[in-house]
Amino acid sequence: MTTATERIPVLVTKSQKQQLTAKAKAAGLSTGEFLRRAGESYSASEDQDLLEGLLDQVVKITAKTEQAIDNALDFVAASEQRLAELDSKAKQPMQTD
Repeated sequence: MTTATERIPVLVTKSQKQQLTAKAKAAGLSTGEFLRRAGESYSASEDQDLLEGLLDQVVKITAKTEQAIDNALDFVAASEQRLAELDSKAKQPMQTD
């Protein structure tokens, strides 16, 4: 393993520092080693692919949801029409023969 000789100053909030330090400790690593490994394992294209996959799922689910809402609204409209017809018939005088 090559000896690290370069510094990268990174400003973080107190809370972020606590979180990073805790995660590093839980992994049995120094904070510096934890950050190096995290940086090396990060792949923007992999994250982009995951986001695009999630977006595709959201689009599909949204389309299905919109269709389900449209179907429900159609059902409600048809029910209202049937109720209006029944109400109209109920208000008509009874015919006697």
